[in-house]
Amino acid sequence: MQSTVTPTHCPYCALQCGMNLTPAPDGTVEVSERADFPVNRGALCGKGRTSAAVLASNVRLTSPLVRDQGGTLVPASWDEALERIAAGLGRTRAEHGPDAVGVFGGGGLTNEKAYTLGKFARVVLGTSQIDYNGRFCMSSAAAAGIKAFGLDRGLPFPLEDIPKSGCVILVGSNLAETMPPSLRFFTELKENGGTLIVIDPRRTKTAEQADLHLAPRPGTDLALALGLLHLVIAEGRVDEEYVRERTAGWEDARAAAMAHWPEYVERITGVSVPQLRETVRLFCEPESAMVLTARGPEQQSKGTDTVGAWINLCLATGRAGRPLSGYGCLTGQGNGQGGREHGQKADQLPGYRKLDDPAARAHVAEVWGVDPDSLPGPGRSAYELLDALGTDIRSLLLMASNPVVSAPRAAHIEERIRSLDFLAVCDVVLSETAALADVVLPVTQWAEETGTTTNLEGRVLLRRRAVTPPDNIRSDLEVLHELAARLGVEKGFPTDPEEVFEELRRASAGGAADYSGITYRRLAEENGVFWPCPAAVETADGSADAFDDEEAPAVHPGTPRLFLDRFATPDGRARFVPVSHRAIAEEPDDEYPVLLTTGRVVAQYQSGAQTRRVAELNAAAPGPFVELHPRLAARLGAAEGDPVAVVSRRGRAVAPARITNAIRPDTVFMPFHWPGEGRANTLTNPALDPTSRMPEFKACAVRLEAVET
Repeated sequence: MQSTVTPTHCPYCALQCGMNLTPAPDGTVEVSERADFPVNRGALCGKGRTSAAVLASNVRLTSPLVRDQGGTLVPASWDEALERIAAGLGRTRAEHGPDAVGVFGGGGLTNEKAYTLGKFARVVLGTSQIDYNGRFCMSSAAAAGIKAFGLDRGLPFPLEDIPKSGCVILVGSNLAETMPPSLRFFTELKENGGTLIVIDPRRTKTAEQADLHLAPRPGTDLALALGLLHLVIAEGRVDEEYVRERTAGWEDARAAAMAHWPEYVERITGVSVPQLRETVRLFCEPESAMVLTARGPEQQSKGTDTVGAWINLCLATGRAGRPLSGYGCLTGQGNGQGGREHGQKADQLPGYRKLDDPAARAHVAEVWGVDPDSLPGPGRSAYELLDALGTDIRSLLLMASNPVVSAPRAAHIEERIRSLDFLAVCDVVLSETAALADVVLPVTQWAEETGTTTNLEGRVLLRRRAVTPPDNIRSDLEVLHELAARLGVEKGFPTDPEEVFEELRRASAGGAADYSGITYRRLAEENGVFWPCPAAVETADGSADAFDDEEAPAVHPGTPRLFLDRFATPDGRARFVPVSHRAIAEEPDDEYPVLLTTGRVVAQYQSGAQTRRVAELNAAAPGPFVELHPRLAARLGAAEGDPVAVVSRRGRAVAPARITNAIRPDTVFMPFHWPGEGRANTLTNPALDPTSRMPEFKACAVRLEAVET
């Protein structure tokens, strides 16, 4: 094991906080502060501080596993495990066609692995059926951003701009628990005289920091944004010059907003008219302001329209594409941004190219050395892919995801996974999904491999290998290389991450997410580079100088701030998209009279597959709970800690009551990190947004039942 200090990045959320790793003589790894990285300046949350615990051999997988004739997963050699996977996938493809084989990836995969997984699906398997769990993260914000701006990047500006703005509206984000090191940007905002407005049905730790907290009924964020835009228009606060010079489509969006008068919006949302007016005043009076959304407004069956309404508010007030202003999305997963830019999303090719664009197909096919016509078309979105398991899709290769816990209508998805002819999983730990597999491959994790990720700012980062993995562990790139060879493709799947990144640069060149001017050397020297960063920049005489690793007279600096000169649309103008309020897919009724919303807690991450194996984190958050208002608890006859059953049309979950005034009386909250009887996603609604195909995690109708003990 190496004994030097290695600067790298946290394996968890999209902040990708900088940290130092130092192997100790006893085999453990010390995590320490790394103050030079501007996103966290050394600060780490509990998950980051304890991240090295998952490297321990008693926590992680240490051998390939195959299912024996008795149905038990038992250790096996790599050759046997890989042969079984190649045979299983190959047999399905031969008997049922390439689209009977599915591939499901994860937002935690590095750019190199996400890129290679997409290439493997389309070149080796020939399947269109690939998507990833990032579809459950910020796909609605991405869809809305592309409609409005012509480009999707989580934040179009660095986090360091937030404290300098005049006002920030934070919609549906509890970053004090989900991204604790980022809270300092908002603390500094207030210290600088700026205003923080938090919109959340719960009074979270983040909402407690706000100057103004609005607590709308879950699923009504769209109406709220439209009501605010109505008031902006009615009070004469529209930036008419900006709208005229930098946007298109205003008249239709204006007409749609004017149908949402304040009293009507108050009835829908529960947010009072005086609060609506105060929000507009606080947002419009400063010279600069921002709107930042997260999963609250995005994980809805109308999430794209909801984000679009918040973008319309920014456009009407002249905020987007101006310094210290604009709309941004707080990406959740560690590489949620880069993970979809380079090909593991159902409809995309590397560089954020569209799979149904002939020019995009031709460019990527040339890099890959294949016929463009051989590339399959767009496939199913994540939930639709999972729902088709065992019927249209007979075999599945899954990497770095745990849909048994994380997918909506999770009991149904678990049934679909169990019905597969063949399931292979690559993971660090034996997750609930991996436990159902026919073959499980133990793969390297963040500290044991080098690769790049792209954080929520669009900053491409270099994660460095700090420790040597155990002898019987291989990387995902090695797995895909071996499987490709066994399935008849001997070349094109290198195992060296830098070699893969060099190919990714070529594949992304000219695309929306252009990484072609980025190299490992630049990432190491510059502490990350913001995309787009093309390999050629226009010189004074109008010619283009190509980026060269050895000699670079015109190196592109990267793009920390987007849209300051023009938007990424053909005419450079942002697009207003007219939207109107509509109800959630499943409103409460007499049988299911309460709304359920879900989210995270500070000590656990996503499906908890890794964090639930860390003793310190489990001590802080040992299990699920149901957060409910005292009035709701009184009607149920439940006391603090009593088991409460939450029942939806899809199933039943049981967890202890946590009684608090910090939640609306018509709403209950459950965190989604745990399997078993407290699995929140047993309850959630898979109703899909028609554009983004995002499921409606954030609002569904439930009833509560007392549980006898």
